[in-house]
Amino acid sequence: MHAVIKYTLWAFLFYAIYCSFLFLLQRKILFPRGLIPAPSSSEMNISGMEKLWIETGYERVEAWFLPPVPDIATKQAPAVIFGHGNGELIDFWLEEFRILPQLGIGVLLVEYPGYGRSDGSPSQQSITRTFIAAFDVLVKKDDVDADRIILFGRSLGGGAVCALAQNRPSAALILMSTFTSVKAFTARYLAPKFLVRDPFDNLSLVKDYPGPILIIHGHHDEVIPFSHGENLHKAAKNSKLVVYDSGHNDCPPDWHIFWKDVEFFLRGADLLQ
Repeated sequence: MHAVIKYTLWAFLFYAIYCSFLFLLQRKILFPRGLIPAPSSSEMNISGMEKLWIETGYERVEAWFLPPVPDIATKQAPAVIFGHGNGELIDFWLEEFRILPQLGIGVLLVEYPGYGRSDGSPSQQSITRTFIAAFDVLVKKDDVDADRIILFGRSLGGGAVCALAQNRPSAALILMSTFTSVKAFTARYLAPKFLVRDPFDNLSLVKDYPGPILIIHGHHDEVIPFSHGENLHKAAKNSKLVVYDSGHNDCPPDWHIFWKDVEFFLRGADLLQ
C-alpha cells in the first residue's frame, strides 16, 4: 500500500513539473517568432503602399496598407484587416494580397508585437490592443469606408481578428485554417485547460457575431484539425464553409480559386461594388 502511495506521489510530482514546463514555455510554442528568418529588408514596397507604425502605448508595431486601385474604388472603399499565422510575417503576404486592391478593396497587413521589426512581446493581450489600434488608424483614412471593414485571419490570425471583432464593429469575418480555441488543444498535451494563458476563444465570438462569416479549412489539416472549421461553421449564425483538399500549410491548394471564393463571398455580402 505504501508503495502505491509512493508511486502515486512521484507520478503527481512529475506531472506537476511537466505542467509547469508547459505553462512557462507555451508562448514559445504558440508564438515561435524565434524560428522565423529575419526579414531581409524594411524597404519592401509596391506602388502606393503605405508603411505605418501602430502606437499602442506599450509597443510600436509595423503595419502595411495597400490602397485600392483609384479607378476601381469609390471615394470610400471597403478594407480588409489581415492577421497572419504564428510562423509568418507580414512580409510573406504582400504579393499575395495585391489582388484585393484590384477589386477596389484596401488591405491592412498588421504585424504582431515582437515579430519582424516590431517592438514588444506577443500575447493575446498585446495582439488584441495592436489590432484595435490598427483598426482605429484605418477607419480614420479618408478613402476607407468604416462601415465595410472585413476582418481576415489565417490560423493564429483568426484568433487576432476574432479578438478584434469583440472590441470593434466589422462587416464580415473570414477565418482560414483557424481553431475554435487554444484550450481545445490541451488534451493533445495532456494538460488542464486552466493553464492556457492566451485562450483566443474564437468559438464564443462566432456564436454571437452578427455579420456573415466565411470559414475556409483544409480537409486534411494536420495542425488545426478540420473539426475546428466544422465546429466554427456550426456555431455561427450566418456562415459559409469552404473546404479544400489540402492540409494546413498548403491551404489553399489553388490561390486563383481561393480568391474567386473570397470575391464571391464579399459580393454576396454586398461589400463590393
